[in-house]
Amino acid sequence: MSVRDILLFSDHEKELRRRSEEVRQDSRQIKQVVRDLKDTLRANSDGIGLAAPQVNIHKRVVIVCLDPENTKPWKPGSPKALINPLIVEERNPQKDYDGCLSFPGLYGETVRPHYLRVIGLYENGEPFDRLFGGFNAVLLHHEIDHLDGVLFIDRIETTKDLYTIQENERGEMVKISYDQLLSGYKDSNCLYHHKGKHRL
Repeated sequence: MSVRDILLFSDHEKELRRRSEEVRQDSRQIKQVVRDLKDTLRANSDGIGLAAPQVNIHKRVVIVCLDPENTKPWKPGSPKALINPLIVEERNPQKDYDGCLSFPGLYGETVRPHYLRVIGLYENGEPFDRLFGGFNAVLLHHEIDHLDGVLFIDRIETTKDLYTIQENERGEMVKISYDQLLSGYKDSNCLYHHKGKHRL
C-alpha cells in the first residue's frame, strides 16, 4: 500500500495536481500574484515556501525564504519570488526533512537533491542563473514540484518516513510515525524528539 493510498485528500487535490503555466514577461497580474503569495506565507508563521498552485493560481511562481548563509542550523530568510524557475542541473540526492502548508500537521523524510542549478526570473523581471545547495536546494525543489503537480507525499518511500507532531505527557513536542497512528500505538517510550518545525 502506498502513502497516497492511505491519505485523505481535501477537495483541492485536483487543483494541486494541475501543472502550472509559464508566466509571460509582460504579464501585469504577476505583481499582484507575488503580493498575494507573500501575504499568504506571512500569515502562516511556520511556512518557508509557497507555490502559486497552493492558492489555486496555476502560474509558475514560487515564494521561498532561503537562508542567505545556508549553514547549520538553517534559518529562513525573507520571502523572495522566483518566476518560471527551471531546474537545469541537479545532484547530490539525500534524505531530508519535508513538510507542506497544503498538509498541515503532516511531515516526512524525502530524498531530494542538495545541489540545484536553476534559471528563471526575479520578480522585477531580471533573469537569474543560480546555484542552490543544502536545505535551500531542498526547499526550492519542493516548491518547483508544486508547479508540476507533484506533492511531497509522492516522494515518501514508506509510511515509516511520514509522521506528525504531538505533545507528550511531559509537555515535549515529539514526532509520531504514521505507522504508529495507523496502528493506534501510543507507547510514549517509542516517541522521538522532533527537530524540524517549518513547512514548505
